[in-house]
Amino acid sequence: MPNIAETIQKATKILLQNGIAEPRREANSLLAFALNKDKTFLIAHPEYDLTENEQKHFDEMMNRRANREPFQHITGKQEFYGLDFEVNSNVLIPRPETELIVEHAIQILVKIESPKFCEIGTGSGCISVSILHNVEKATAIGLDISEKAIEITNINSKKHYVSERLKLKQSDVFAVLTDEIFDLIVSNPPYIPNEDIPNLQNEVRDFEPINALTDGKDGLSIIENIVKNSPKFLCQKGFLLMEIGFGQAEKVEQMFSSDIWQSIKILPDLQGIPRMVKAQVK
Repeated sequence: MPNIAETIQKATKILLQNGIAEPRREANSLLAFALNKDKTFLIAHPEYDLTENEQKHFDEMMNRRANREPFQHITGKQEFYGLDFEVNSNVLIPRPETELIVEHAIQILVKIESPKFCEIGTGSGCISVSILHNVEKATAIGLDISEKAIEITNINSKKHYVSERLKLKQSDVFAVLTDEIFDLIVSNPPYIPNEDIPNLQNEVRDFEPINALTDGKDGLSIIENIVKNSPKFLCQKGFLLMEIGFGQAEKVEQMFSSDIWQSIKILPDLQGIPRMVKAQVK
């Protein structure tokens, strides 16, 4: 069997040939995961010979990654806001830019005595679970149209001990809500225009759930639904925080009626890209 140094060298070449952006880093990460060791072990023991089972396990993972399956689907996890989340092909992989929603949500909710919020489209649960983990007095309702996404949210809420404060319901946007009132509504809705889907990275286009990426239209219909219907479920001076797509800021800002909303802000991410809308009802 080849040793660690030989295995990484070969894997790096394969990943490079298949268009992986950082092939050596990913080869190291995959091998560390396959061996259940940290990366320092790989550096310290380049002469270590893989066992037959370890080689077989690593080869299976490598074939999947060379086929452009996301690294996170292979390992089954992704770090977000300092927590580990289980992920699979039924939910979006949590992205660093979405942490902006969590940061602003925490700032809002810590000032309220018994805060309650609602998330539209929980996916992996990364937003709701991260907020609840950091605001221990908060409770939430999480809504998602996908039953399989709710299952993953449930797993992650139990993993981080917030499940007793998070009620999950299958729902198309606000459909199942009746008379609930929240201090905050948060969402990372499907905002990619359908015409842009073919141009996405293979990992996103071919492996992430299409209904979590796009509304099948111009990417604005679900955003508009949320803006239109949020005031029914927000308390006086309650907030809406919502991630938006590249180039959508102006159109999204126009959806907010000044009769209903105040202090509408479009906030940039770390790259300066308009990434989130923050608005408050009057």
